[in-house]
Amino acid sequence: MKLGTLMRTGLVAAGLAASAATSAFAQAGDTIKVGILHSLSGTMAISETTLKDVVLMMVEEQNKKGGLLGKKLEPVVVDPASNWPLFAEKARELLQKEKVAVVFGCWTSVSRKSVLPVFEELNGILFYPVQYEGQESQRNVFYTGAAPNQQAIPAVDYLMSKDGGEVKRWVLAGTDYVYPRTTNKILEAYLIQKGVPKEDIMINYTPFGHSDWQSIVADIKKFGSAGKKTAVVSTINGDANVPFYKELGNQGIKAKDIPVVAFSVGEEELAGVDTKPLVGHLAAWNYFQSVKDPANAEFIKTWQAFTKNPKRVTNDPMEASVIGFRMWVEAVKKAGTTDPDKVIDALIGIKVPNLSGGISEMLPNHHITKPVLIGEIEANGQFDVVWKTPGLVPGEAWSPILDDSKNLKADWTKPVNCGNFDTVANKCIGKAAK
Repeated sequence: MKLGTLMRTGLVAAGLAASAATSAFAQAGDTIKVGILHSLSGTMAISETTLKDVVLMMVEEQNKKGGLLGKKLEPVVVDPASNWPLFAEKARELLQKEKVAVVFGCWTSVSRKSVLPVFEELNGILFYPVQYEGQESQRNVFYTGAAPNQQAIPAVDYLMSKDGGEVKRWVLAGTDYVYPRTTNKILEAYLIQKGVPKEDIMINYTPFGHSDWQSIVADIKKFGSAGKKTAVVSTINGDANVPFYKELGNQGIKAKDIPVVAFSVGEEELAGVDTKPLVGHLAAWNYFQSVKDPANAEFIKTWQAFTKNPKRVTNDPMEASVIGFRMWVEAVKKAGTTDPDKVIDALIGIKVPNLSGGISEMLPNHHITKPVLIGEIEANGQFDVVWKTPGLVPGEAWSPILDDSKNLKADWTKPVNCGNFDTVANKCIGKAAK
């Protein structure tokens, strides 16, 4: 299916579901509103539309179980249109005007950073479902995507290992915004700690939606011809991935020569690409559709039935959205209310099954435990899992690799109640909980 067709199909299916749900809830009267803050247009729609759809599915599933606290859940969908300041405006609309009890949303870190002051001011709850750069723990945000120690660092360790090809030269290629820049700052410091010379690290950034990759891919090819095993670590986001991967194929860059490991490319993004030239390239995630587990099989079945599309794929941020939604439901039950302060406190320690056969837990730093998986791209657009951590990895809010964060910890339980507590000075250097 073509990329545009895929996106239109998702929008229509989700729109019908949202319309039907809203109609039913209007008759029900007393509802709990659930905000959905994902781009349905612009450069990030390729990735975010699916996350809107999966939250709608979870709302529908919960309502089939009788709702929550005796009330139906009502989804409220807004489109911030890949416009970062608009995210803040739409977040304020959801919290102030719509009075939502929780928001599931954002993909890019710049969109998350945009809404943080709004959630803090209005004391809302945001579940953020995408891998990110870390270096943050905010009381009103729960991070169900991967921190760097749950994706970027394990991916580099794998590529350095014998199984990963014993890579010696590194291209850090990303979209020009906070997530790739901070992640690559951590990775560069980590590689240097591991003895990699600076001249064996190439860093490149491109704007959102970048389409002309010919010269950049040529530079990567030249950098990889120095006689040392070379790999590309990609933090390229959104629809720029489509021409990037096409250009790799055009220039004959095969995985056996210069493997690419991506942190923002999953099954959904590959649906718009001819994957045959990309077979063997890698992605690091905490979930793949190809994971063999009864819970995952049931999830895929439910998802494809909901979208009325037997070919609709699943991906990692979808699983993170599902985990976040289920954790919120359990916390509301535990608190007996949707009052944000009580739900925020109740969320810590909540455990729910993930889709890989484990149990994920919300930690005091507002991050969760997750397995880490490395997958190889297959010709059908799926991933063959070639490596997995033996257990679940706790997410780190602050990187111990960087000097300015190595002494910081996040702990939103008493007596610390702080997102950036300096363990040397023994004090909170940010805003503590009231």
